[in-house]
Amino acid sequence: MLKARLGLMFLLEYVIWGTWYVTIGTWLSVSEHFNGRQIGLVSGSTAVGAIVAPLLVGLMADKLFATEKVLAVLHLMGGVLLFLAARQHTFPAVYTLMLLHCCCFMPTLALTNSLSFRHIRDPKAEFGAIRVMGTAGWIVIGLLIGKLRLEATSKPLMLGAAISIVMAVYCLTLPHTPPLEPEGKFSMGKLFPREAVGLLKERSMAVFAIASFLICIPLTFYYAFTNLYFNQAGVVNAAGKMTLGQGSELFCMLLIPVFFRRLGVKYMLAVGMFCWALRYLMFAYGNAGAGMWMFWIGIAIHGVCYDFFFVTGQIYIDRKAPPELRAAAQGLIAFITLGAGMLIGSWLVGAVVDRFTLQSAVGTQSYDWRSVWLVASGISLVVLVAFLLTFKERESDDVDTSQPVPLPDTVL
Repeated sequence: MLKARLGLMFLLEYVIWGTWYVTIGTWLSVSEHFNGRQIGLVSGSTAVGAIVAPLLVGLMADKLFATEKVLAVLHLMGGVLLFLAARQHTFPAVYTLMLLHCCCFMPTLALTNSLSFRHIRDPKAEFGAIRVMGTAGWIVIGLLIGKLRLEATSKPLMLGAAISIVMAVYCLTLPHTPPLEPEGKFSMGKLFPREAVGLLKERSMAVFAIASFLICIPLTFYYAFTNLYFNQAGVVNAAGKMTLGQGSELFCMLLIPVFFRRLGVKYMLAVGMFCWALRYLMFAYGNAGAGMWMFWIGIAIHGVCYDFFFVTGQIYIDRKAPPELRAAAQGLIAFITLGAGMLIGSWLVGAVVDRFTLQSAVGTQSYDWRSVWLVASGISLVVLVAFLLTFKERESDDVDTSQPVPLPDTVL
C-alpha cells in the first residue's frame, strides 16, 4: 500500500512537469510570437529553479517543517503561478511567473525522493519500481497532449496547474515525514561541504564536471525547441511521438551494466555525448516525409543520450566519492549541470535561434532549423573531442557492474 501511494506521488509529480515542459516553446512561438531568446529564457527557468532548489530544500530540512507539508505548500503555490502564467501574453509576465513556478516546483523533485527514502526499507531494491511511475506519468501526459493537439495552446499549463493543486491536497495524505533536525543551523557549507568541492581537485573528477557542464549547454536546444521544430516540420502528434524518448530511457537502463563491462566509464560517457551530436544531425537532415526515420532515430536515442552520460555519471560519482560525501557530491554536480549548465544553455540557444530566424510568415515565426541543429551538433562534438583528449580513466574509476543501477532523479 505504501509503495502504491508513493508511486502515485511520483506519477502526479512528473505529470505536472510533463504537461508544459515539452510544448511551452510551441505555444510561445506559434500563439504568442515570442522570439528565440525569450523562448530560451522561459524554458531555462527550470535551471534557475534547480539552482534555488538545494538552498530551499536544505533550509526546509533544518528544523522547520515536515516534508509532506512543504510539498503541499510548494505545489499549491506552483499551481496558482502556472495558472496565472497560462493567462499572460507578454514576455515579462510569462517569464516572471514561470520563473516563480519553477522555483516552487524544482525543489519538489528532491523532496519527493527524500520522502520516499525515509519510508522504504531498502531504497536500492525498492526505489526504482516506485520512481518508474514518474516516467510513466510523463509518457501518458505527453501522449494525451499530442492526441488532443494542445501543443500550440496554453491549455497544457492550465492542465498542469490543476494537477498541481490536486497534488498539493494529495501530499497532505502522505506519510508524516518530520524534519531531520541536524545539529547546528543551515548553511551553504552543509549543502556543498569543502571536502565535496575538494573532489574536483582530482583531474578525472574535474574533467568530468567540466564536460558535464559544457554538454548541458547544447542539451538545452533539445528541450526548448524540439517540439516547436517538429510541429513546424509537419510532424503529427509531435508531443506523443517525443515520449518514445522516455521509453528508451527505461530500456537503456538495462544496457548500462553490459556496456560498462565492454567500454568502461570513459567510453560510456563518450557514447552518451556522441549521441547528442548524432541526434542533432538527424534533426538537421530529417523531415516529416521520407526522412521521418531520422526523426525517429533522434527521438529513440534519447535513452542513450541521457542514461549513458548522466546516469553513468551518477554512478561514477557514487563510486569516486567517500560514503559520507556522496550525497553532497551528487548535489554539486546537479547544481553544475541542471543549474548552471542549462541556464547558460538557455541563453545561448535563444541567441542561436534568433540568429537563424527567417522572414516571418503570417502569424508564425520560421527559422533556418538545419543551421540551428548543426550548431548544437557542433558544440556537442567539440565537448566530446575535448573530453576524450583530457579524461584519463584509471582502474579505480571502474564501476562494479554487480551493483544495481539507479534510475535517474529527473526525467529529461
